[in-house]
Amino acid sequence: MSVAQRPRVGHIQFLNCLPIYWGLMRSGALLDVDLHKDSPDALNDALVRGDLDIGPISLVEYVRNADKLLVLPDIAVGSDGPVLSVNLVSKKPVAELDGARIALGSASRTSVLLARMLLAERWGVNPSYYTCPPDLTAMLLEADAAVVIGDVALRAMYEAPRLGLHVTDLGQAWREWTGLPMVFAVWAARRDFAAQHPGVVKDVHEAFLRSRDLCLAELDDVAEAAARWEPFDAATLATYFRALDFSLGARQVEGLREFARRATLAGEAPALPEAGPEFFVR
Repeated sequence: MSVAQRPRVGHIQFLNCLPIYWGLMRSGALLDVDLHKDSPDALNDALVRGDLDIGPISLVEYVRNADKLLVLPDIAVGSDGPVLSVNLVSKKPVAELDGARIALGSASRTSVLLARMLLAERWGVNPSYYTCPPDLTAMLLEADAAVVIGDVALRAMYEAPRLGLHVTDLGQAWREWTGLPMVFAVWAARRDFAAQHPGVVKDVHEAFLRSRDLCLAELDDVAEAAARWEPFDAATLATYFRALDFSLGARQVEGLREFARRATLAGEAPALPEAGPEFFVR
């Protein structure tokens, strides 16, 4: 790929990444990248395949492909407590799900693995699982519980209780289980692209950081604008955006490493190097 070409950059089409996109739009940085919007699972595959150069990637897919990727410092999507948009929605309490049938939404691999680890190791239940499209109504016609993320999960947080359904926030459950923040996705660059174009990666990384900081400084304005086209009011969106953690400091890296360690023990990913994730540095 020549430097003259714009880097191919992924963007998750969920509300949890709107703050990043908002700032890129406001700063004009979108003009400098070839932006590809898609679901988390599609973006995971595209970055690993080499169809993207830089982008967000589900934490478990980063761990599985760490040999191909470098993590961009200081930016992620996670929570240090309730996340509101990564939920287990069930017809009965979690402790009663032993032997139950659980539908796993196909859009997120990290959240699905987190749910499975929590159910087995924290709550001591052994359900059966199947994967399907993330349509909560259809999922609960066939299953006793469903793991959903993103906008579907956020709607469920507010609507499910009046339907007699139980909602378990998996970000909060992880925090209670480990005492650590949960990192759901990181931003990464392909190693081969970073080696050839370190300056481009640096510019895109700095654009992401500026975007995040701009949005966090104008969060109520972002929520007000988003409420015009999203099925949530501005107050709900502002509460949600404030629940999200877009940082990747020492505690978040510790949470990342703990999730990777547990994923390795579960046979779901190779072990990270002892030093932890390898970051892009220029």
